[in-house]
Order: sequence, then structure tokens, then C-alpha cells
Amino acid sequence: MGQKINPLGFRLGTTQNHHSFWFAQPKNYSEGLQEDKKIRNCIKNYIQKNRKKSLNRKIESDSSSEVITHIEIQKEIDTIHVIIHIGFPNLLKKKGAIEELEKDLQKEVNSVNQRLNIAIEKVKEPYRQPNILAEYIAFQLKNRVSFRKAMKKAIELTKKADIKGVKIKIAGRLAGKEIARAECIKKGRLPLQTIRAKIDYCCYPIRTIYGVLGVKIWIFVEEE
Repeated sequence: MGQKINPLGFRLGTTQNHHSFWFAQPKNYSEGLQEDKKIRNCIKNYIQKNRKKSLNRKIESDSSSEVITHIEIQKEIDTIHVIIHIGFPNLLKKKGAIEELEKDLQKEVNSVNQRLNIAIEKVKEPYRQPNILAEYIAFQLKNRVSFRKAMKKAIELTKKADIKGVKIKIAGRLAGKEIARAECIKKGRLPLQTIRAKIDYCCYPIRTIYGVLGVKIWIFVEEE
């Protein structure tokens, strides 16, 4: 049996960097880790809640907007810096959105003496990020588009970005079949065993009327 490993954790410290930057004593480490998780969950819940409101008002028609690629957290003595890397920051640019998000995050932070500093950074090449492609595939499948057509269209979107290879794998009850199976499509190179190869990866669940589908996306960005 082959031994599987997460491509991001496999390259941590070489081509992949940490998303949390802070120091704590061993007895306080678990508290800081749980605090980071609460901050990230609070931001994602805020984005999803506002996206549903916008969709109900027919403001947003593209579900791939407002997809968070990753969240960086940098902690100092009296300040917590939160940097949100997002594909299309439309909702967060609205007046009062950052202030409302800061109030929600302040409730999640344990220490009252620490203040929050939130920054928004737009991803330069959105379709270079696997999270955005996975959200696009999920949007297409929920609209009853064929899974093969959605996968091919997602690979076509990567042509706009400067990448060397992409692989998309989707598993579950595809097209409503009773027996679950997996389908895969690949284009270009994908050296998963090469540590110096920078590969972005995401695993994304999609809830459909037939059950939950799993989508995995590998993107070979560059080789150092």
C-alpha cells in the first residue's frame, strides 16, 4: 500500500511557509493554537454569512468570489495582526465591513489588552489558487453541470495563470450513481516526490443532493 502525505506539510520549511507567526511557552501553546483556530473560523463564518445575504439579494452571481486562500496570524505583545489573503475582496471592501469583522474577532480573542489589526490582501492570480478552483467546481456541480465539464472548465481557467501542471480528482456519487467512484483529470507535470517543487494543494467537500463529493486539487507552480 502506498504511503500518502499532505503535499503542503511535506514541503513545510522549504517551499511552503507557516501561516502563524508567534512564540509561546509550552504550557500556553495550546491556548494560542485554539485562539488561532477561533480567529480563522470566525472570519470564514463571517464571509459565508455575508455571501448568503448577497446571493439572496442577487448582488453576487459568482460563487468563486470571496474565497479565502489562507489567513496569516502574527502575534505581538499587545497586537494581533491578521492578514486575509482573498481572491476577490468585494464584500470586505464595503463600508463598515472591517469594523464589524473586528468586533466579532475581538469577542473570540481571550485577552482584552490585545488589539486587532486586520489587513486585506488580494491574490494577484486567483485561478492559481486551488481553493478558488475548488469553489468554482462546487458552484458548477450545485447548478447541475456535468462534473467532467466542470473539471475541464476549471483546468481552462488555469491557463490564465503561470503554472506548470494541474491535477483535479473528484470522488463520490458522481452524476447521482448509486456506486461511488473517482474521476481524475491531469494536465502538465506534477512532481509530487520532489521537495523543491512548489505545489499548492487543497481538499474540499461539496454537499449535493446525492451526498457529499470530495474534490482534491494539486497545482504545480514552479520548481526552485
